[in-house]
Amino acid sequence: MMTKAKRKRLIYNLITFGLVIAAYLILQNMIDAKAISRSLKGLLVPICAWIVMAVSLNLVIGFSGELSLGHAGFMSIGAYTGAIVSGWFLSAFDMQDPTLRLILAILISGVVAGIFGALIGIPVLRLRGDYLAIVTLAFGEIIRNLVNVLYVGTTDGKLYFSFLNKNLPEGVTMLVDGAKGAVKIKPISTFTIGFALIILTLIIVLNLVNSRAGRAIQATRDNRIAAESMGVSVTKYKMMAFVTAATLAGMAGALYGLNSSTVVPTQFTFNQSINVLVFVVLGGLGNVLGSVISATFLTVLPEILREFADYRMLVYAVVLILVMIFTNNPLIRSMMNRLFGPVRTLLRGKQKKAPGGDAE
Repeated sequence: MMTKAKRKRLIYNLITFGLVIAAYLILQNMIDAKAISRSLKGLLVPICAWIVMAVSLNLVIGFSGELSLGHAGFMSIGAYTGAIVSGWFLSAFDMQDPTLRLILAILISGVVAGIFGALIGIPVLRLRGDYLAIVTLAFGEIIRNLVNVLYVGTTDGKLYFSFLNKNLPEGVTMLVDGAKGAVKIKPISTFTIGFALIILTLIIVLNLVNSRAGRAIQATRDNRIAAESMGVSVTKYKMMAFVTAATLAGMAGALYGLNSSTVVPTQFTFNQSINVLVFVVLGGLGNVLGSVISATFLTVLPEILREFADYRMLVYAVVLILVMIFTNNPLIRSMMNRLFGPVRTLLRGKQKKAPGGDAE
């Protein structure tokens, strides 16, 4: 017999995947029918990237209980790696298939970002609280300043790297040109690949948090001392969550970077890490579906408010405050519970009574 917890988890997963798939089908039909505005169509790939960023950061903050403020650093690693890999494949191997180049760039970017996540996580995850937040913030700024002085070129199938000065052989095709960023990118990201990355992210994160390792990760968040006393390796499981989140952020960065013709370091400042943190907090810590909805809503909202011109960001901030008040009001919560309580009961099914009178 399926337990109540498993039934609840199954319904949650079905709703999450169902909403994402339904949104994709609706938007794809609108694109085919040319019933979608140009501005909204241009936001589809960035929305996919920010959803992956929000879900991956929620794995660290919501499930692992650690505050990371350098998530944009992993995104920048993915964006630059994706631009370099795509340009190199096109130049060295004449790989004209954009879909294949995009998939390979996303996968390689994820691996590179995951490696950086492991290297950073080994010393950083032994810290706690504010110290961890400060170090991850410093990491994001270090990465941004490093890519600001990075020069990468390719010729004859070889890659050339240089820092601080443009000391590269003559005749190279520049892929990364210091403060100018990744140049001459041929945009190849598609909404379909973005949707596939969201599904992959949901599969990885939901399976991880519902596994034995996921329960250990949440145990270290709830009570570190109790988890250690039960033999749980706190550093190991926090590292697992951190590296997984870094890998997914790198993949999102490649998708985001290959959606435009240029990637510059100023796109991955501390403000971007805060934006992703807002997505996570607004959607709810430990709530994957909430991260998906909040990332979508807050990415589209500035475009909706564009007609307000100079007051756009002020209205944006006011909307954020109102939403936070609304979602954290006990009276409103009780009203929502009464409104949707019968629906949840219907979805879960009636609980059968055991012989002792307890529900199964």
